[in-house]
Order: sequence, then structure tokens, then C-alpha cells
Amino acid sequence: MARPRPSRAAEALAAVLLLALTAACGSRLPESAFERDDRGAAPAPSTAEPIRVGIVTSATSPVGGGAFTGPRDGARAYFDRLNARGGVDGRRVEVRLCDDGGSGVGNNECVHRLIDEEKVVALVATTALDYAGAARVSRAGVPDVGGQPIGTAYDTYPHLYGIYGSEAPRDGTPGWDGKLYGGTEVYRYFKREHGARTAAVVSYNQSASAAYARLVERGLRAEGYRVVTEQVDFALPNFRAVAADLKEQGADLVFDAIDGHGNARLCEAMDDVGARVTAKVTHVQNWTSTVAGDYEDAPRCRNALWATGSSRNFEDTGHEAVREFREATEDLGTHSQWQLEGWAAARWFTDAATACAPTGVTRACVDDRVGRADGYTAGGLLLPVGFRPSPEPPDTGRTCLSVARWRDGEGWVTQGDMNRNCFEVPQLAYEP
Repeated sequence: MARPRPSRAAEALAAVLLLALTAACGSRLPESAFERDDRGAAPAPSTAEPIRVGIVTSATSPVGGGAFTGPRDGARAYFDRLNARGGVDGRRVEVRLCDDGGSGVGNNECVHRLIDEEKVVALVATTALDYAGAARVSRAGVPDVGGQPIGTAYDTYPHLYGIYGSEAPRDGTPGWDGKLYGGTEVYRYFKREHGARTAAVVSYNQSASAAYARLVERGLRAEGYRVVTEQVDFALPNFRAVAADLKEQGADLVFDAIDGHGNARLCEAMDDVGARVTAKVTHVQNWTSTVAGDYEDAPRCRNALWATGSSRNFEDTGHEAVREFREATEDLGTHSQWQLEGWAAARWFTDAATACAPTGVTRACVDDRVGRADGYTAGGLLLPVGFRPSPEPPDTGRTCLSVARWRDGEGWVTQGDMNRNCFEVPQLAYEP
């Protein structure tokens, strides 16, 4: 089985920190925080007691509306479809939503409400800017199934099961003695498949941005790249100067540690100066159907956008599980990779609950089923996921990745089979 990708946690964390650079997290929960989700609670053809699950999302966080709602929307769509088909062994799944407002205080309040008052069996597709309540979830023995590893919680606590898996001991300390490990498979892919040799890393002169850029640089150098580093002022970024230097340096690839708005401006500048690259590489959080609008003023750079991740391309409708997801989410208007991963998280919970149904869908049973996962794929939507702890941190590992490229008129086009885009690569330590 391919190793889970611990580097995804670092990548998501960097994206969130960068998006939140200009915002201070508030501490008051929005009034809508504990609204009941009537969609997920639609009656199934049974009078049996419903199975209650909770979804915690930083829906109104300072990062901005919609930044974290993809996994929630995908999970809700799955439970809607499940309930329409009779639920789990005749019991509908009742979804309780909680918007934590993007704050630690709000997150703790969500956790308390859902676990202690609503008595949910599990949390599903958690997507929290500040998962301050993670330790409380773990102490309560409540399985958190398929959450997004925005911070380190899913590599720290038992009973928390991130969507990408983890080999960390999860004994209360992040990773192995406070260090996490990430592979170099993304850089190996572009080197092997596209002959890339020179890579640029663009960051802000801000601590979180610079720290993530250094992690990317290490990985690139480990794979033998010539690395060009570009740093811009966060308050007054001169993207045109960066783009001109990228052209002068002959960069094949561009990686970044900047926010979405900055990426769009960088792409515009690259088009303006005629900087052509093999790939402008982005991450799963930006793997969305809104690219044409987000990069409308940078058509050349837009068509050089590539995304990498650990789940099957949401545009790959030739695959049955993806087609099912797309058919059930037609009313969402836009689609994203995070929506698909939220759908996969809901399916994961449902598979565990179905297995538990003969003896009772309890927290302990669902936790046991998910915790023993070894190669779970949600019907082929995920790269194989597991939680078998390794007492020693990895030096190397066989790691696979999903790759897609944006093409105007086609959307995100899958590049190779994610179960075959695999490499034996070094695993580099970093402190979150």
C-alpha cells in the first residue's frame, strides 16, 4: 500500500495561513452556528431512530466566505442521497451543522454542543481554521472521520482520522516528537514526466509564507532542481518584477507560498512579460471549477495551471464514483476537489456505520471500523488510506499522487492514473 501523504497537511496549513494573513480571528460564534440541517434530516422511509452526525466548518471565518465550505457541501450531498435511498439499515442520517466562525473559542463551543448536547455518533468532514477542540473530541472517543488536515490535529490525537491518513503515533504530540514528514513526489513527477530542471518558489516577506517556501525549496533541492527564490513585499508586492526574473531565469516550474489573489496577480504579470513555464503548480484547495473566472486576465498562465493531490479529479466523470458525486451535486453550481473529499468522508462514515448496523451504530464501533482502515479508497475516490502507526519516522516511502492540468474548454484534465503516479522518494522532516 502507498504511504499516506503527510505533506498534504503542511500544504493545506500554508494555504490557510496565507489566506488569513490580513485577518484576526474573532471569538464569537455566528448566530447561525447551531442551525439544524433540514436537508440532511429529510425523512427516510422508516420510523427508526436517526443516526446523528456533526459537521464543523469555519464557514464564516475571517479567511472569507466559501473558503472552507467545500467538504461540508460534499458531505451533505452524500447524506441527502443516502437518506433518499433509505439511510443506513433503514435509519436516516441526521446532520447537525456548526459554523465555528474560524476561531478557537468557536470551535470549542461547536465541539461541546455537538458531542455533549447533540450526542452525535461522529464528526464528519471537519474543516476548521483553528481546531482548538480536537483534544476534547479525542478524549470523548468520538470518531472524526475524513477531516481536512489544516493544522496538526490529525497527526496528533487518536480517534481523529484525516482524509489522507496518517502513520504518526498520534499520542498527543504532533507527528514524531513534534516533527512531521513530507515526501518529494510532486517534484519527482515533474522531473520525470516533463523534464523540469529549474523551479521557482515565490513567497511573501512574511513568516508563514517564508517558512513554507523554505520547505518547498528543500524538497526541490533534494530532487536535484536548480531553485530560484523570489520574495515579494506582502503590503506592496511587485509581481511584474518577479515575473520578469522568472522569464530571465528560464524557470520550468513555479511553486508558490502566496494567497489566491496574489497567485492571480502573479499569473497576470507572467502573461504581461511573456514568462512561459511548463507548469504553474497549485494545491488541492485551489483545485476548483472557478479557474476561468479567477484567472480571467491571464489566459496563457491559466492554461499552465496544474494541481496535485491525493484524491481522484472531480472532473473524471468516466469513473463511476466521480460520476455519482457529480450527478448528486449538480445544484451546487461550482465544483471543487474539497467537495469531492467531503463526499468521500461521508461515504467513509457510512461504510463504517453500515458494518456496525447489525450490532449497533455506536461511537466505539464506528471508531474501531475507521481506525482499522488499511487501504480504504471510498470506492476509488481516494488514494489508499490507513492509520497503522509507525514507531519510527519514515526515511523514504512509496508515495502516489493525483495530477490534473487546466485546459480552457475542458476544465481539469487528469494526467495519468493516480494509482500509478507513484515514486519511492525521501521523506523530509519539518516542524509545523
